[in-house]
Amino acid sequence: MHHFHYRDGTLHAEDVSLADIAAEVGTPFYCYSRATLERHYTVFADAFKGTDTLICYSVKANSNIAVIKTLADLGSGADIVSEGELRRAIKAGVPANKIVFSGVGKQARELKLALETGIYQFNVESEPELELLSQVATSLNKEAAIALRVNPDVDARTHEKITTGKAENKFGISWKQAPRVYARAAQLPGIKIAGIDVHIGSQLTDLAPFEAAFTRVAGMVAELRQAGHEITRLDLGGGLGIPYRGTNDVPPPPTDYAAMVKKTVGHLGCQLMFEPGRMIAGNAGILVVGVVYEKQGDDRSFLIVDGAMNDLIRPTLYDAYHEVLPVHEATIEAPCRNYDIVGPICETGDYFAKARTLAPQQPGDLLALMSAGAYGAVQASTYNTRPLVPEIMVDGTQFAVIRPRPTYDEMLDQDRLPDWLAS
Repeated sequence: MHHFHYRDGTLHAEDVSLADIAAEVGTPFYCYSRATLERHYTVFADAFKGTDTLICYSVKANSNIAVIKTLADLGSGADIVSEGELRRAIKAGVPANKIVFSGVGKQARELKLALETGIYQFNVESEPELELLSQVATSLNKEAAIALRVNPDVDARTHEKITTGKAENKFGISWKQAPRVYARAAQLPGIKIAGIDVHIGSQLTDLAPFEAAFTRVAGMVAELRQAGHEITRLDLGGGLGIPYRGTNDVPPPPTDYAAMVKKTVGHLGCQLMFEPGRMIAGNAGILVVGVVYEKQGDDRSFLIVDGAMNDLIRPTLYDAYHEVLPVHEATIEAPCRNYDIVGPICETGDYFAKARTLAPQQPGDLLALMSAGAYGAVQASTYNTRPLVPEIMVDGTQFAVIRPRPTYDEMLDQDRLPDWLAS
């Protein structure tokens, strides 16, 4: 469920007309619904009521500070993968003792800042990282609570670019090697073993891969405890998908996911940690674009819009589907047409959708690309010297710009001429 709906023929975000936002800030722009963010977090949290859980929103899904703070105010922690995301989480008000540091390439300076900040846990992805963390923690006279990220070699059955739990993926430590690495961790100064971490991929719509991975982790808990390791936390990652195609690809609800989690690992007496991102932010955001004009090709019609792949790269990067809705519903009966919806960038991959059926569109009409709240603005670029699009948050009848569109002068001023070219 989300809070984008038609009212009197115009698409609204909660109680605000998207056409009114477009008139004030221009297009393209991202728009997020606070009510949807809050609802999705609450539904997930409520599914685990009565259990010892820590929900750490995955900042990489949507790292706008207003989004993070909205969730922090509900009690969420943060799963971060870089120094920049750590700084964002702290600025948004996430308590340090609710922050988990994931990622395969943590550098010494990032580990140092995280230790000085006092974060809750490091999800260690490799032996070299473990050794480096020990060195940094010892130099600071601190102790780092860790969970080794175990790669269970389970196929998540999702897109190849977002599966992370197979043996050939770069993530984690092979479950076969994990006991040896835990034994090494127990010998290292500055390291405190706290638990196990596992994350097998993103946009899962089937519980079976989760269950297979978590069952393997449950067996590992018993093995590690028998070896003398104190395992008190299980970080089960994120990955629960969202319905990008309306009612045609509805993933299991959080209640079913929670029941499966409790069945597989609920008996172990561990704190359960989760890192949902897309499930919270995905359907809470949309990208609104304006029609520039229609171009008729030999065998198809192209609807050229002012948004582009630099604003939303998911369709060309992941072959992703986003529902496309007109902001203004058609007021007259007219035969619908099939359009390829494309942007102005000089790349054949610059498209949002292909062969979509829409009422005839005119220059200046507005279209909304739905389910763009996760992995949308965070992956945007300034390719073709296109400004990053603004981000808007709606709260009931009000809206605010939570990241402005930079001016061209601001963009160009980031470049510097060397002395030999300055004249």
